[in-house]
Amino acid sequence: MDLLLAIKVIIMGIVEGLTEFLPISSTGHLILTGSLLNFTGETQKVFEIVIQAGAIFAVCWEYRAKIAAVVGGLASDAKARRFALNLVIAFLPAAVLGVLFSKKIKAVLFAPVPVALAFIIGGLIILWVERRQQGSDTHDDRHARIQSVDDMRMLDALKIGLAQAFALVPGTSRSGATIIGGMLFGLSRKAATEFSFFLAIPTLLGATVYSLYKAREDLSMADLPMFSLGTVFAFISAFFCVRWLLRYISTHNFNAFAWYRIAFGIMILLTAYTGTIQWVD
Repeated sequence: MDLLLAIKVIIMGIVEGLTEFLPISSTGHLILTGSLLNFTGETQKVFEIVIQAGAIFAVCWEYRAKIAAVVGGLASDAKARRFALNLVIAFLPAAVLGVLFSKKIKAVLFAPVPVALAFIIGGLIILWVERRQQGSDTHDDRHARIQSVDDMRMLDALKIGLAQAFALVPGTSRSGATIIGGMLFGLSRKAATEFSFFLAIPTLLGATVYSLYKAREDLSMADLPMFSLGTVFAFISAFFCVRWLLRYISTHNFNAFAWYRIAFGIMILLTAYTGTIQWVD
């Protein structure tokens, strides 16, 4: 791997880690970055999926105590079993619908206008949910029905799982759908964010394994250094992003991300119209 390729891989890994857990759509930012860096092609598309593993590892490390407690308590702790069951329930809608319809969804909706609309509509929904939940001038959500991920019911998990399924639409943002969906369904901002982190583990892991399986004939050992380097930098940037986001939401709402999404959606339309960025390749 030459130096220029290594630099591109590092940048892509950093972008993945920084955007995976923020409600701004990592896919849109990877498309933009890849286009600007001329980092495109079938192998690069698989690369963008595989480096999500770095983001998974970052969450696993940050919440290693919680994960260990859940795994160790499956046989004896009812709370641990309920939490694990909630993750399974929330994971299934996107998994099933993704296997059945993801190819068709991408064929129809992976175009500049639908992606831009997903960004803009998602931003407007965030603004609406924030205003509905607590008003735009306060960050206190102690009135939320669920303050901890351990207090969630199976129905709550199912609702968030259905919200996550909307992220199959390009530009929606998996984290945005789960966090804002969670807040809409009664979770506090912190509980919704943390459950989004946990739900990312089976969701992104499943997407990575599935993508590798589908592309198995097009990959070789020569791709391993590129994938490994991207994963490492995705881990590092995601680790710091997760910690930053948890601090951020303790004193801020998600309105800034909403306005960013709206601006990004407008940029997609402008760059697609002028031909500056090739949003479909």
